[in-house]
Formats: sequence, C-alpha cells, structure tokens
Amino acid sequence: MKYIDEYRDPKIAEALVRKLQRQVTRPWVLMEICGGQTHTLMRYGIDELIPRQIELVHGPGCPVCVTPLEVVDKAIEIAARPEVIFVSYGDMLRVPGSRSDLFRVKAEGGDVRIAYTPMDALKIARANPGRRVVFFAIGFETTAPANAMAVWQAKREGLANFSLLVSHVLVPPAIRMLLESPANRVQGFIAPGHVCTVMGYRQYEDLAARYRVPFVVGGFEPVDLLESISMLVAQLEEGRAEVENQYARAVSREGNAPAQRLIGDVFEEADRKWRGIGPIPRSGWRLRPEFDAWNAEKVFGIPEKDVPEPPECISALVLQGLKKPLDCPAFGAGCTPERPLGAPMVSGEGACAAYYRYKTHGAPGASA
Repeated sequence: MKYIDEYRDPKIAEALVRKLQRQVTRPWVLMEICGGQTHTLMRYGIDELIPRQIELVHGPGCPVCVTPLEVVDKAIEIAARPEVIFVSYGDMLRVPGSRSDLFRVKAEGGDVRIAYTPMDALKIARANPGRRVVFFAIGFETTAPANAMAVWQAKREGLANFSLLVSHVLVPPAIRMLLESPANRVQGFIAPGHVCTVMGYRQYEDLAARYRVPFVVGGFEPVDLLESISMLVAQLEEGRAEVENQYARAVSREGNAPAQRLIGDVFEEADRKWRGIGPIPRSGWRLRPEFDAWNAEKVFGIPEKDVPEPPECISALVLQGLKKPLDCPAFGAGCTPERPLGAPMVSGEGACAAYYRYKTHGAPGASA
C-alpha cells in the first residue's frame, strides 16, 4: 500500500492546507467533475479543511446519475421480458425509473444480473444461446473501451443473442454547457482523472483557451485533490487559464491511443439527453450502423419517450453546481438511499449519496 498511503499522508495534507491558506486572497468557486472525487472530498472532510474563501461545487461526473430517465425506463422494459437476461453494473439496479427500477424487476422474477465488466455479459451470452443477453452500457469515456470491445467481439464471433443498451456521455460538451449557462458560477475545474486516462486532456486545452478558465487533471486520493485545488488557486490568483496535470502518474496529454481507435471503430458521436439537465449536442456516443444487430434499441424496437423528472427532485441543480444536496427539502426525508427520488442518492458516485453517508450519518475513521 506504499503508493496509496503516500497520497493519504496526513502530514502532506496538512502542508497543502497551509499552502492554500497562504495562496488564497479572495473567493473562488471550483468544481470537481468526477463523482469519485466528490466522495473523497466528503469522506475526508476536505471541503471543511480548506480556507473558507474556496467553495467546492459538484459536477455532472456521475455516469449513473446522468443516465436519462427514458433510458432507465427502456432498460426496465427490456429486462422484464421473459426471454431476456439483463446484465448491469450494480449501481443501476436501484436507480428509479418513472414507475419502477431494475431491482424491482428482479424481485418480480426478471433475470437481472450484476456484472463488473461487459465481458462477463459476453460469457453469459455464450453460455445461454437460447436467451437474449443485454448489457446496460452506461458511462463516460472511461467505460467506453470495454463496452466497445464487447460488441466488437460479439460481431466477430457472430454472437447474435448479445446486444448493448448504450447510454454513453462525454465530459467536454457538458463542461461547455455549464460555462455557457448564464447561471454559471464555476471559475476553475478539477478535470476527471479516469476519463483523461483514456482520452488525454487536449480537449480541455481548447476549453481553457476559449472560456479563460483553468483546469487541473486530478486524481482521487486526498493529497491528489488538495494539490489539484492548490494548483487551481495558483492559476486563478495569477490570472492564468491553463491545463495542468496533477495526475501525471496515470494520465498523459495524448491518452490511450489504442483505446481511442477502438472507440472510434465502434461508436459515433450523437446528441444525448442528460438526466435532469436535458439534451446536450454531440455529448454522447451511439453504436455505428454496422453494429445495429447488436444495438438493443434496434433489436427490441423500443420507441423513444420523453419522461419528466419528479418536480421535488433538485438533482439537476446539484449536477450543475447550482445547489448542494443539503439544499434539497427532500434530502434525508423524502429521498433516502432506500427510497430515492433521483439517481445521485443511490449511485456510488452520486453527490447526494456522499452527503448522506458522510455529512449526515458520518463515517468512522474518515478524516485525512
């Protein structure tokens, strides 16, 4: 654990907090994009350790949270079919659709299974040639290579009983949407380290130059995030707007070129609706036409729908950094992990789940 412990070292964290206290001279609003970073910030109380002039708000970087309500309803409809084995990441089972969720489908007899990778779903398809196996392919750029490999392999094998229900979204268009919003308050971004591991960070250079906003590619441990915050504050205090890479042990500017080529072979850019936020142009990926035989929406002929969000859920405002989970009247009462109104309360990367666990119910031994 040597290399993990280094990034959780309390002495290094304390030194970075003291550095921030010397650096900051005025208020700044910073956003971490990734939900994994949000959970680290809450678990270790980093938002309370840093100077009060620095406000941290939380972005739309939880793939479960931004999967559109309509797509969740499609998943539920497919999973309820007797001939289907529906395979999904575990977080998606509790995400509420308009009337039900995948966990309830499973409880009512649907064959819904949890997997850690889409390759697990491929194995299930091979072992069950008389059933239709559907994998719920959600996520940002991070999960796209594995999903692309699964459908590429299925086509290569002629595995006709396997398909993907795709709901891939892309980070840079969402940041552009946030920056162009009249309500935007964010002055600097901690860019998502896992996404940049795959895609690199060239796209963020374009955003920094166009909108004069600094970015720091950040990791996921307490020291990573404190150093990322310090790097952002240094840029803001000096009037710079550049892209810097704190997570250099895992991320390069160019990213993973073979993974990018595979994604390009299987997926194409498309407009995508984000749950609670609405459509964002060219903010997602869909399967290319040559993979229609493995596209669950085509295979099952599921029609397009437009489903409104529960009016009492403010998750869209949380995902845009305009509200905090504790600002929601339903938080912890009408909305809990057992009875969620929105996905951020049940996802392992959701901001509401992080606040519920670490801000209201505590976490023993969770200080840096």
